[in-house]
Amino acid sequence: MTAENAADIWRIYNPAFNEILGPKPTIGLLLQNDEIPFAHEAGVFFPDTGELFITSNQFDDENGQKRVQISKVLLERGNAPAISESIDCDLIHMANGGVNYDGGILFCAQGSANRPSGLFKMQHAPPYHTEPILTDYLGRPFNSVNDVVIHPDGAIWFTDPSYGHDQGYRPKPSLPNAVYRFDPATKSVRAVADGIGRPNGICFSPDFGTVYITDTDQVRGPSTDYSRVASIYAFEVAESHGQPFLANRRLFAMADTGIPDGIKCDTKGNVYSGCGDGINVWSPGGVLLGKILIPGGIANFCFGHRGEIFALNENRLWRLQLDHHVNGALLGI
Repeated sequence: MTAENAADIWRIYNPAFNEILGPKPTIGLLLQNDEIPFAHEAGVFFPDTGELFITSNQFDDENGQKRVQISKVLLERGNAPAISESIDCDLIHMANGGVNYDGGILFCAQGSANRPSGLFKMQHAPPYHTEPILTDYLGRPFNSVNDVVIHPDGAIWFTDPSYGHDQGYRPKPSLPNAVYRFDPATKSVRAVADGIGRPNGICFSPDFGTVYITDTDQVRGPSTDYSRVASIYAFEVAESHGQPFLANRRLFAMADTGIPDGIKCDTKGNVYSGCGDGINVWSPGGVLLGKILIPGGIANFCFGHRGEIFALNENRLWRLQLDHHVNGALLGI
């Protein structure tokens, strides 16, 4: 994408979006692989080393088996971006979302017919030691754990839709589609939200007073039903008897193109989500500020340094440069 078609990239719906874009927003293609959809989910950035960990969409390996690949991309300043390693991990099957965690990465494994779905911690350096963190809800197997975020109190919040069964590689669900909170210190796990068609992306507001959850119920396996939900819900993080719970669910936004998948906030509370036409951006009050239009849409993305966004576009990895005062809330950079 070049400067000549910039007007087709930065779609402004509200003047406040200009403050996010800055005077000269740019977009550049970092990597492309037309053979496999290598850039689909996760997007876990390590600012000190310039490493970006991403997960692919499903593809057929040389044996005709469905698999998902974890890749480490080197984004060192002054050097051309490159995938330095494709990481095979026997524990993590059908990897999806991920987040920086305890010096490494917490990956969501969607599981397979005979391997569990759950949360797995992986070192971000060789030999990439991996260990399970949670693989069931009080003995009942998860459906297909999809996305995850960490609260400052150390608790892990994650979504568990039934996409593995929808797509034919997981058994029939033994749990409803739900959102969970796991406290590693006490080993306590509990459901914090249900009644969501397909809970997918999850993130906190910068003050951790709100949880945003995307519902991608419009898509189930190969089928799309436009009468079903493609929305973002906001929940208040409340407290009762010394424990957090979610209250006051409200419809925050409804995507007009495709489904809202990955979701992040900047430090000012603006909400970004990967949708069918690119990255959509809303104010903390739910006003659509603008869109960054990318053909094919964006499943997930992450913030880099000072206004950078790394956008995952299946066969392409893009780098966006917004205003330098824009910082992702997750890492605060």
